[in-house]
Amino acid sequence: MEKKTFAVLGMMCAGCAANVERRLNLTEGVASAAVNLPARTAMIEYDEAVTSPEKMKEALAAIGYDMVVEEDRNVEAIERHAYKRLRNKVIVSWLFALLVMSISMGWIYIGTRDMANQTMMILALLNILYSGRQFYVNAARQLMHASANMDTLVALSTGISFLFSTFNTFWGDSYWGSQGIEWHTYFDASVMIITFVLTGRLMEERAKHGTASAIRSLMELAPKTAHLVDTGEVVEVPLSALQPGDTVEVRPGEKIPVDGRMVGNNTALIDESMMTGESVAVEKNAGDKVLAGTIVREGTFRFKAEEIGQKTVLANMIRMVQEAQGSKAPVQRVVDKIALVFVPAVGGIALLTFLVWYLIGGHEYLPHAILSAVSVLVIACPCAMGLATPTALMVGIGKAAEKNILIKDAAALEDIRKVDALVIDKTGTLTQPIASPQQGRLEGSESLKPHAQEAMQQLQDMGIEVYMMSGDKEERAKKIAQEAGIQHYRSQVMPQDKEDLVQELQQQGKHVAMVGDGINDSQALAVADVSIAMGKGTDVAMDVAQVTLMGNDLRRIPDAISLSKQTVNMIHQNLFWAFIYNIICIPLAAGLPYLFGLHWQITPMWASALMAFSSVSVVLNSLRLKLKN
Repeated sequence: MEKKTFAVLGMMCAGCAANVERRLNLTEGVASAAVNLPARTAMIEYDEAVTSPEKMKEALAAIGYDMVVEEDRNVEAIERHAYKRLRNKVIVSWLFALLVMSISMGWIYIGTRDMANQTMMILALLNILYSGRQFYVNAARQLMHASANMDTLVALSTGISFLFSTFNTFWGDSYWGSQGIEWHTYFDASVMIITFVLTGRLMEERAKHGTASAIRSLMELAPKTAHLVDTGEVVEVPLSALQPGDTVEVRPGEKIPVDGRMVGNNTALIDESMMTGESVAVEKNAGDKVLAGTIVREGTFRFKAEEIGQKTVLANMIRMVQEAQGSKAPVQRVVDKIALVFVPAVGGIALLTFLVWYLIGGHEYLPHAILSAVSVLVIACPCAMGLATPTALMVGIGKAAEKNILIKDAAALEDIRKVDALVIDKTGTLTQPIASPQQGRLEGSESLKPHAQEAMQQLQDMGIEVYMMSGDKEERAKKIAQEAGIQHYRSQVMPQDKEDLVQELQQQGKHVAMVGDGINDSQALAVADVSIAMGKGTDVAMDVAQVTLMGNDLRRIPDAISLSKQTVNMIHQNLFWAFIYNIICIPLAAGLPYLFGLHWQITPMWASALMAFSSVSVVLNSLRLKLKN
């Protein structure tokens, strides 16, 4: 089985994401697919013997989406081009909208009523063909595969408004006038719906750019070129030209291009803060490991390349963050099921609105019935609902990465906030073998890590019980526990004892986190509700763990818990506003106030503005996470 993340172009709403995910999951050979709408990606686990990225690309192309599987296609360049094209459509659409509104309101005099209507019809048609064409193309593709999305709602609402207005332009007097019914055209609604929807999407794209800033920051850590030592000469080559075993030279102020080990007799000071969170530069000598993306502060040296490309520690970090941002929190799976039926349900509500008004007022109420149905189609936007969870997750997981906290998936981020008991290993996790006098050296081959006592106090202030586990003797374990301010500890324990304690606490109804760094912690890590590994620990511990702390700063544990609470609170806020928006606005758009004697309702034009605002507000609300400590 292969697991990869691919960019998917053309997704605009929760309906789009649900359709893409459903189509991928129905593709033979695909074990699972999770779509991230804000990131425009799909994380797919598939059997290479049965299917391929090219086959999945064809499956999505059939319903109007483009999956980027070619390595030479620059997704950022494609998205920049798409953004410029969208911006141009918005500008043109606003020009048409202002012209149509000016004619409709009488600010620009055209002549007779017929001439004015025909001019607005032409302007509205041009706007549909240039700015709104994609709505109709995508809606037709969705219809061919018995599915629907936001484009379907926009195409239906603008199409109905335009066709009804066109009918009135040519036959309004002969049909409505002959019956004594006053008639109007609604070309302004058709144009403004397209304009507001496109404007909302443009604002979303600008706001979403901020949610992916953490990934871009990580990607920018790696240099684009390297100094290759070739037959005694040093030549600058692109990163892709390096091979394992090559000798590379790095100079002060430069970033190390790939992972490797130092050779020769030179010494260097290297800033590894972006990897470990440690602010002090580390001294490196011959045989020491150096990591891609870290910065040389002092000394020129050479090293042998070991891990290149997607195998470096930096690349693994980027991949872990991308996969975590692309994964789904449990609450999102419920939203996805709703989104899948939301658009068809809205179509049903719009049809019901039309029928109710027509039955109430008969032929005379036909224009009102049509406009009410159009308003319902426009205002019931699934975008806000679809963006509520993933935008908050992207910001939360990205912010965690900036704090050197790597979270494996969205479910882990959602679970950390529930922790009320924490089991922590002593040696290598709570303590370190060498320490300066300022760090409080303890007697006997050990000392607390910097800020360890502060971190344990923060956890206990949060109402979390802390348990230290140690294979050391009673006297030694007791002294370390006292130094750290930990009340509960156990000494001379084996790996099974750690697992037993985790399960014992779970049986008491506690949500348990396990923090460890070694192979002997892997059993307990595996059974804990939340597993946390130290980034300088063993690969086994990090493979099992849901959360990895880069560096030695244990204050990142309470940071992770706080961030989890903030992110989940943000998700709940977003979902509340997304759902309450539809609960309140759909009845208002359907004309419910009329039944209570209030001659007021949300018109199609205002419906499109409110719909755009709802989506943008959810994204902007998620970005508030960046401002929190």
